Amino acid sequence: MPQAALKTGSFTYADYCLWPEDERWELIDGEAFAMAPAPTRMHQDFVVELAAQIHPKLAGSSCRVYVAPFDVRLPKDDEADALVDTVVQPDIAVICDPKKLDAKGCRGAPDWIVEILSASSAVHDQVRKRALYERHGVREYWLLHPVDRVLTIYRLGADGVYGKPDVQGLEGQTPVGVIDGLEIHWPAPEADSTLSAGD
Repeated sequence: MPQAALKTGSFTYADYCLWPEDERWELIDGEAFAMAPAPTRMHQDFVVELAAQIHPKLAGSSCRVYVAPFDVRLPKDDEADALVDTVVQPDIAVICDPKKLDAKGCRGAPDWIVEILSASSAVHDQVRKRALYERHGVREYWLLHPVDRVLTIYRLGADGVYGKPDVQGLEGQTPVGVIDGLEIHWPAPEADSTLSAGD
């Protein structure tokens, strides 16, 4: 949930690692974006619900699910970590290549990313991050609007470009295209009727 870019200049992962641990930032092409100190309750309800469904269904596979804060470094080719100028913290990331995982988080594109939209993050997630994830080869990208209960799905084509988005309501089940047999079952609206956009 990014706010204004408060640091000026061009930064790398080496700089990022020196910043206070109680501050959350993302780097995109060297530009630093401050993250909101805490997401809304509605946002967290969706993160917990999705992670709770995803985790047990990955048992026995090479895939792992992680929730923010979790650093995903997106290097250009084989550049050293210290020179990487793009580090993001997706709300949910699923990585199926164990070689991409290390003590610092993930180096390389996750197979599937989910971002939960908010008023402060909408442009960042829908425009800036969509282009970033496409460029780095994230195979499936979900944008979930918790208030309107709408899901937008981008899937990477053979040409390395996201095709026409699949837009659907949060009803019934939604299969995950990049992981065979995995479906997300959406809770009925009544289950979150006590939540509001301001929570």
